[in-house]
Amino acid sequence: MNTLSYKTVSANKATANKEWVVVDAEGQPLGRLASTVAKILRGKHKTNFTPHVDCGDNVIVLNAGKITLSGNKWNDKTYIWHTGYPGGQKSQTAAELLKKDPLKVLEKSVKGMLPKNRLGAAILKNLYLYEGTEHKHEAQQPKTINVTEFK
Repeated sequence: MNTLSYKTVSANKATANKEWVVVDAEGQPLGRLASTVAKILRGKHKTNFTPHVDCGDNVIVLNAGKITLSGNKWNDKTYIWHTGYPGGQKSQTAAELLKKDPLKVLEKSVKGMLPKNRLGAAILKNLYLYEGTEHKHEAQQPKTINVTEFK
């Protein structure tokens, strides 16, 4: 038997088959939507997934400000950061962040599910968030997927 016929094929930037996908976020729970979007961005649903390469799809999320949170999470969930100055710890609830910037809630959630390195930063650039149902990527002919049925 020829052992050279069993080679593991790793994807690279040239061989990655990147597609465009549209997701409607209206009425979707934040965590479930973010984990599915992160999986699509990373490319973990593909057979040629390679951990150190950006081989995921480009994701367009419509109605990103119309996500839902269960229970009292709109008031209990807090986002904390530090300004770098003494006593500079700031916090904001999810409702305040949604009011200030409706796209930030979903963006922060997806970013937290990606690798914390240069690859994660590069993958996050493939995410396009829009408040309404219109987007400017019609030329890429994106296909629409249902997040609740995506495996």
